[in-house]
Amino acid sequence: MPSPGLLVLFGSQTGTAQDVSERLGREARRRRLDCRVQALDSYSVNFWRFIFRKNLPPTSLCQMDFAVLGLGDSSYAKFNFVAKKLHRRLLQLGGRALLPVCLGDDQHELGPDAAVDPWLHDLWGKVLGLYPVPLDLGTIPAGVPLPSKFTLHFLPAAPRVCSEGQRVAGTDPQGPPSEQQPFLAPMVTNQRVTGPSHFQDVRLMEFDITGSGLSFAAGDVVLIQPENAASHTQQFCQVLGLDPDQNFTLLPREPGVPCPARLPQPCSVRHLVSHYLDIASVPRRSFFELLACLSPHELEREKLLHFSSPQGQEELYSYCNRPRRTILEVLCDFPHTAGAIPADYLLDLIPPIRPRAFSIASSLLVHPSRLQILVAVVQFQTRLKEPRRGLCSSWLASLDPGQGPVQVPLWVRPGGLTFPQTPGTPVIMVGPGTGVAPFRAAVQERVAQGQSGNVLFFGCRLRDQDFYWEAEWMELEGRGCLTLFTAFSREQERKVYVQHRLRELGPLVWELLDRQGAYFYLAGNAKCMPADVSEALTSIFQEQGGLSGPDAATYLARLQRTLRFQSETWA
Repeated sequence: MPSPGLLVLFGSQTGTAQDVSERLGREARRRRLDCRVQALDSYSVNFWRFIFRKNLPPTSLCQMDFAVLGLGDSSYAKFNFVAKKLHRRLLQLGGRALLPVCLGDDQHELGPDAAVDPWLHDLWGKVLGLYPVPLDLGTIPAGVPLPSKFTLHFLPAAPRVCSEGQRVAGTDPQGPPSEQQPFLAPMVTNQRVTGPSHFQDVRLMEFDITGSGLSFAAGDVVLIQPENAASHTQQFCQVLGLDPDQNFTLLPREPGVPCPARLPQPCSVRHLVSHYLDIASVPRRSFFELLACLSPHELEREKLLHFSSPQGQEELYSYCNRPRRTILEVLCDFPHTAGAIPADYLLDLIPPIRPRAFSIASSLLVHPSRLQILVAVVQFQTRLKEPRRGLCSSWLASLDPGQGPVQVPLWVRPGGLTFPQTPGTPVIMVGPGTGVAPFRAAVQERVAQGQSGNVLFFGCRLRDQDFYWEAEWMELEGRGCLTLFTAFSREQERKVYVQHRLRELGPLVWELLDRQGAYFYLAGNAKCMPADVSEALTSIFQEQGGLSGPDAATYLARLQRTLRFQSETWA
């Protein structure tokens, strides 16, 4: 019999699922089990489409044991929907479930770990019952660091390296721009579009995409690869005792393991830290586990071990997650440990900087060879002295094309919104705040194609502070190309939001949806607004359509199922 193998497949947008999967891989290696950890989108088949093929026999997976772990947020309507659906499907195909599906919840005061920890404990009990650790080898103790994934081979002299632009984007583009091969787009404008006294700095940014091969439609998104602030890069190198100008080559320890495609060979320490290591992110528990293994300092190691234990989770949450303390700040708090980290472990310890997605706010039909986005610069205060800043939005806001050429690595992918191509189909778009960005692209595109029936509900705080593209909307309304309804929440004693305006205009909304076959779109903050808008719609269906409560809910569900109700929301 071949040695038993675990395959861990993950789908990860924020990196949490990848982190838990890599934790599973490490724990498997400690138990002497072969384990392959792989992203679903790099798997040899289109996993989701394949697993739901109707012609798969019900005995397809009868020799497979499986366990499904979902990571979700219970404030969303379809909490862990994908995990539940996958668990059911694997059972239908004959797979044996080792455990009930695990439903990690971001809303729990300790985050998803509150559900994940006990589930993993039970999982290893089941796995080791099937595949015990060989007696002659034994389990590798938790305090002993596993070998690093890569070794950094430092070069004695600084060889000639190619320019920054080539190093980020490569020199021989193959096909359209992608994460491995982004397009370095010159920034044309970076303009603040909120009033000077407004609490939030929102920017309209424009990029020149001439010669990029990029094409996009309304509803698509652009992904941008940000970098760390120069001051943070310098501070990190100081705390770890690294020379930013030293060059190295990266070598995988195991055959068949590729080096990260985004890192050049050779690479400088400065490039690794500024362009690749996410030192401004809030560290996960796995960071503290590895740091404790590497720490030579008794007091610091004791604290790190406590933070990485199940008993220390409340204290870790209070120290790290609640105030949004960054990896760099944690390393500064544990200076003896930081100064002793072997360079080989940097890529195990610190996750890569993930690209950020922004709705494209312009149409190629109106702005050929240009791409525009609306960026809210993220900044907020916690109990820490330094304000918390969004990595990508702060980096973008700091770029000034007026001071010289500025290039931003980017690529495009389809978004969650698709607009009807049938002439004469009306669209109702609800986009409060920066949620209006994809609808500007849609309105521009539809007007350029001669499509009428464009209805936009826009909400913001104050007409003179954050009414994005006011002049453009007014001009289009004057030409009869757009019907605009606004909600300025802070201009009267009672706050008025887009859902209130929808209810007021119930007869029009019902007429467009039920009689004219309109499509309904929603974009913006995921906190309360989507639920409030859905509630407003079901009220309209009852009041204007005479439907009962259950029938109104069914009507809304049918709109969603047939893609006549689409939403794109973010936390």
